[in-house]
Amino acid sequence: MSPLSAGKGSRYAQRGVSSQKRDVHAVVDRLDSGCCPQAFCKVMEDCLTGDPAKCSILHSDGSGTKSLIAYLHYRETGDASVFRGIAQDSIVMNLDDLLCVGATGSILISNTVNRNARRFPAEALRELIEGGEVFLEKLRSLGIAIYGAGGETADVGDLTSTFVVDTTAVAVMPRAQLIDGSGIQPDLAIIGLASYGKASYETHENSGIGSNGLTSARHDLLAPYYCDAYPETFDPGIDPSLVYCGSYRLEDTLPGANVSIGEALLSPTRTYAPVIHTLLAEYRPSICGLVHCSGGGQTKCLRFGRNVHFVKDALLPLPPLFAELQKVGQTTWEELYAVYNMGHRMEIFCPPRDVDKVLGVIRHFGIVAQRIGYTESSQLASGGNHLTLYHGAQKLCYSHP
Repeated sequence: MSPLSAGKGSRYAQRGVSSQKRDVHAVVDRLDSGCCPQAFCKVMEDCLTGDPAKCSILHSDGSGTKSLIAYLHYRETGDASVFRGIAQDSIVMNLDDLLCVGATGSILISNTVNRNARRFPAEALRELIEGGEVFLEKLRSLGIAIYGAGGETADVGDLTSTFVVDTTAVAVMPRAQLIDGSGIQPDLAIIGLASYGKASYETHENSGIGSNGLTSARHDLLAPYYCDAYPETFDPGIDPSLVYCGSYRLEDTLPGANVSIGEALLSPTRTYAPVIHTLLAEYRPSICGLVHCSGGGQTKCLRFGRNVHFVKDALLPLPPLFAELQKVGQTTWEELYAVYNMGHRMEIFCPPRDVDKVLGVIRHFGIVAQRIGYTESSQLASGGNHLTLYHGAQKLCYSHP
């Protein structure tokens, strides 16, 4: 059985990235875990109003190194509108985590942009900021009460050679509506919501990549040309054999798809907010748990519930981008499933009897979904959480450390 994350020998780790953030968890797991330790996000007493019937959630995340792919596209084409998708990425990586505790409204966000003004000029900054506002307006039109609360832009060329965008989200919600990860127990069905395709509220087909694993995706797919042309886009401490070691340019067609490599890598991260908002309004008692398969990919579920064996034996079809990543990077399937979402980025845990009605709501939004597995009691002597995942005839096993 494999540990939760890819080991030190993995391509992801060799590029200086951890899918499980063990160094971070070694520190923060010792801190105050809030009033709901098993929740997906840290939940606190409502310190803003002091109302004991409410709770507060504060969350921070960003678009990660996906911003560098947008930067490459901008430098190659002069098209600054690409940064609108990056604004969406940063917002969704917060919003969809908040969904997992049941927060679908009363949300304020603030963005922080650190830039090298010489490489990320005014026109790029304008598209990034305006793109975020347009996306928030669209979310509100879909019933999600989320608002921008300003932010900070800092010209810090000594700190970053390009730009970084991060978002902080604050939400207040009734404690009675909180979804606690402890609700993930044995004898539940797992429903996976596709990360690919075109939801009814989206304007373009989505490759499914989201905003996780882009460090490896960028280097495994893109050609050495980008290493020579844009040395500011990678860590010089990485083994040179792992830097832009692919064979594609951004404009090349992704095998098995009708989009370019660049379009696939830059697909704006899908939000499931309209879907979860509707589900919680109609069937909240049926929703025992929600997991956003972001950092840690398909192993993210292992952090929630206790004494649970997660079995994923009916996964959604593998999108072309992930198939190509495995092919060109010669990365093990074991590592891929611990880094990328691999086709579904949101999981709903519900009683088996409620699967059909939950699927009906999801499919109304044009999102492919199906029952992808189930939970049962832990099979380990320690009683710890573990995951068995089937990739075709291959059986992959992971355990929580």
